[in-house]
Amino acid sequence: MMKDYLNGIIDKLDKHRLTSGFFQQDDVVGISRQLLGKILVSGAQDVYTAGVIVETEAYAGETDKASHAFGGRRTARTEIMYHEGGFAYVYLCYGVHALLNVVVNVPGVPHAILIRGAIPFMGKQTIESRIHRQLKFPADCFGPGKITKQHGITTRFNGEDLAGGHRLWLADVSVAPRPKDIIMGPRVGIDYAEEDALLPYRFVWDHKAAVEEMKKARLFEPGFR
Repeated sequence: MMKDYLNGIIDKLDKHRLTSGFFQQDDVVGISRQLLGKILVSGAQDVYTAGVIVETEAYAGETDKASHAFGGRRTARTEIMYHEGGFAYVYLCYGVHALLNVVVNVPGVPHAILIRGAIPFMGKQTIESRIHRQLKFPADCFGPGKITKQHGITTRFNGEDLAGGHRLWLADVSVAPRPKDIIMGPRVGIDYAEEDALLPYRFVWDHKAAVEEMKKARLFEPGFR
């Protein structure tokens, strides 16, 4: 019964996945804000987990000193950023943590959005087996390295087609924050970016407000077990 129910959730999330048109909009900051409330779905190791995105950061490519593509740095690592929007850019931070970014905009414009936070609602047992302990709320919902570990996302997901693939995608099930529940501010850990470090490109959805919206959408029933 539970397996059938969860399979039904996955089918629904697949039918409501974000399309390439969403990812190819030209406003990386606006898209970063729009991603709050969208569903991150991972099929890593043939086991599905999902969470509601609650924190993002926008990186505006060649003109943004915090971006890997600043100044037109087109390398083997950043090449995926120059693809059309709708692909995953996953890299290792300090050689330890895989970080998930969503490539946006049209080909040749290396804009990307870092997924920094997500509240899990499906695959709790799998997630806890990956982190080797019980989930702690809300602490485990924030931190880009935590999110990838929980959802089994590694650098092998780099280049994954978010609009057409089946291992990783984003979905819209009409869960969205109210404007008053969104906190804007500077991005984290980018002091090297000089004046660009102060840009208000980080968006956080208050976790208490997010949970209330998730409950309204019945995302905690019965998947979060």
